[in-house]
Amino acid sequence: MYPLIRFTTAMWRAHRAGPIGPFDTHAERLTCLPWDIDFWAELNNGRTLTLYDIPRSAHALRTGLVAVMRREGWGMTVAGSSVRYRQRVRMFHRVTATARLIGWDDRFLYLEQGMWRGDTCTSHMLLRAAITGRDGIVPTARVAASMGLDASPPLPFWVTAWAAAEAQRPWPPARG
Repeated sequence: MYPLIRFTTAMWRAHRAGPIGPFDTHAERLTCLPWDIDFWAELNNGRTLTLYDIPRSAHALRTGLVAVMRREGWGMTVAGSSVRYRQRVRMFHRVTATARLIGWDDRFLYLEQGMWRGDTCTSHMLLRAAITGRDGIVPTARVAASMGLDASPPLPFWVTAWAAAEAQRPWPPARG
């Protein structure tokens, strides 16, 4: 089940926290609850992706992206992600989940997200998101202009290399 109570609480806190810049980091404290774990008594990898929705959505709210999307009738969808899992998160462990915008290309916004226990990064995600409208993907130049932003800062090499590798994957994939 989707963590609606945690999500709603986080969005309320984000609203009260006030605005941040688009490249600032939003941080959210989360606790690994019994329904978040797998058979090995650690945070389930699928639930990790679900919990990453919380700081990413709060970041979008605090940067004004949610207001722009509502005004324009747009939505946001995940268009790809790559996650590194490095440390176990066990039941009742507290983590700080972060989200920040890295930049964009012609079609996608690129975000960096992490989960931290103290100074230890337990997992890290590179995610690309598309803003969608009635006619499909909205060009990021239009999204940026709607938010009062100019050009994207240069994307780091590791982001452009990942995007280039993703462009080489066959779509649709071979069945079998």
